Amino acid sequence: MNRAIPLQTQSIVVDEVFPHRPDVIWRAITSGELISRWLMEPKGFEPIVGNRFTFQTKPAGEWDGTIHCEVLEVLPNERLSYSWKGGHEANNDGYGSKLETVVSFNLSPAGPGTRLRLVHSGFLLPTNGTAYRNMSDGWKKVVRKLETLILDEAASQSRH
Repeated sequence: MNRAIPLQTQSIVVDEVFPHRPDVIWRAITSGELISRWLMEPKGFEPIVGNRFTFQTKPAGEWDGTIHCEVLEVLPNERLSYSWKGGHEANNDGYGSKLETVVSFNLSPAGPGTRLRLVHSGFLLPTNGTAYRNMSDGWKKVVRKLETLILDEAASQSRH
């Protein structure tokens, strides 16, 4: 008897409080030039619902490493959400398996600063297990890089 393993949907959540106003963080997550400094270079990104853009990462198997995205939601200084699709049908295991997920950046007041809650949802486990594990660590590193970028930008602004 052939029993299929039931798929579970999992999300990655990174929750950080920044000592900056929402508009400062918003600029860092919606400027293509700044995104390229803390995540990857987005090709064709604009924070407009329906806009399609791509990121390029390391290829795996038959997957060319292209991440296809479409902006799903834009609420200035509050929420940015886009689809994050990659992988290849032929790669059923490990890095490079077909991935159809959504990345959301949610900003809310937190005392004098702003809470950034990043949610990357839609990982099907066990199929996307490798991507889920790698990206769980990856998003934590990316948010730290985002924090460093914002601090650098703030210091640069205060010098001018």
